[in-house]
Amino acid sequence: MTTTPARLAEVKGRIAAAARAAQRDPASIHLVAVTKTFGAEHILPALQCGQTCFGENRVQEAKAKWPALRARFPDIELHLIGSLQSNKAREAVMLFDAIHTIDRPKIAQAVAGEMAKQGKRLKLFIEVNTGEEPQKAGVMPKEAAGLLQHCREDLRLDIAGLMCIPPQHEEPAVHFAFLAKLAQELSLKELSMGMSADFETAVAFGATHVRVGSQIFGERATHPPR
Repeated sequence: MTTTPARLAEVKGRIAAAARAAQRDPASIHLVAVTKTFGAEHILPALQCGQTCFGENRVQEAKAKWPALRARFPDIELHLIGSLQSNKAREAVMLFDAIHTIDRPKIAQAVAGEMAKQGKRLKLFIEVNTGEEPQKAGVMPKEAAGLLQHCREDLRLDIAGLMCIPPQHEEPAVHFAFLAKLAQELSLKELSMGMSADFETAVAFGATHVRVGSQIFGERATHPPR
């Protein structure tokens, strides 16, 4: 059976190869190892071989497992990659170093208020619903510029870049290219895009953060750890 360290090394190698093929510096791409539904026993092998950047989808799940891991591995960088509700903003700002899912003014305002209260500065991404799917989170593309302006001018938030999750049955390259073009138009330098099935394509289109879970940790558990 392939081990987590071996799978992690393989993913890092594939990222580096994709970067070189795109004439990019592999060091410019950050691997966010996605640990949703995985407990500490699955995460520890990745920590022990030097992985420091991790992603979680839910605030409550992160709260249950990461404080103890951080006590042992203080260099951990934790990214929230799932949708955020405004009533979870306080805990999210307390727990995370980055939030990839700012998608409406209410969330931006809640995060800005909590960062001011807690004296923290998080790396922030605006999530864009590139497929304009009604059931999915993310600001509609035509509203992204307005949300960015609100974040910058009204809330004094430093937005690092854009994030997307392409529609499941569409060619991801189209959405990655669209997000990269939108980021360029908005003068944003960072792109959170690409997951286990398509991270190499995302690297080719300029991803700075790829979010990879199952390729590193294996198939997910049905229920998150308690």
